[in-house]
Amino acid sequence: MSELAVGSAAPDFNLEADGGQRVKLSDFSGRPVVVYFYPKDNTPGCTKQAIGFTDLAAEFEKLDVTIIGISPDSVAKHDKFIAKHDLKLKLGADPDQEASNAYGVWVEKSMYGKKYMGVERSTFLIDKSGKIANLWRKVKIPGHVEAVLEAAQDL
Repeated sequence: MSELAVGSAAPDFNLEADGGQRVKLSDFSGRPVVVYFYPKDNTPGCTKQAIGFTDLAAEFEKLDVTIIGISPDSVAKHDKFIAKHDLKLKLGADPDQEASNAYGVWVEKSMYGKKYMGVERSTFLIDKSGKIANLWRKVKIPGHVEAVLEAAQDL
C-alpha cells in the first residue's frame, strides 16, 4: 500500500463508536473532517489531545468541521473516556486495526528497547471532496490542535 499524502483520497472506514453508534467517514461527505489516530484512552498524551480538541470544538463547529478520534480501544473504554473528561467528539473503536492500517498509522514502535505494534499518533484533515488536505504524523501534543484548527480555516 502506498503511503497517504496530501491530495490522496481518504480511506473510508465503518467503526463502532461511542454511545453504541457507528461512525463512517462517508457519512460526512461534503463536509470537512478531522480524523485523528491515538494510541490509548486515558493516557496522559491522549487525554491532553482529546481535551484539546474538545476545548476548541466550538471553533471547529463554526467551520462545519467534524472531529473523529480513532484508537484500538473498545467502545466501552471510549464511553468511559468521554464521560470522565466530558469530551465533545466522536470516538471510533478500531480493535482490528482496519482503519489504522488503511491510514498507515499501525506501525512498529519501540519502548525501552522492546519492539511492538501500535498506533503512531497522526492527524488527517480531510476536505469536503474526501481528499486529504493536510496531515500530521508523529504528532507532538503542544500546539497541535491549534495547528489543525488553523489549517481547517483554509478549507
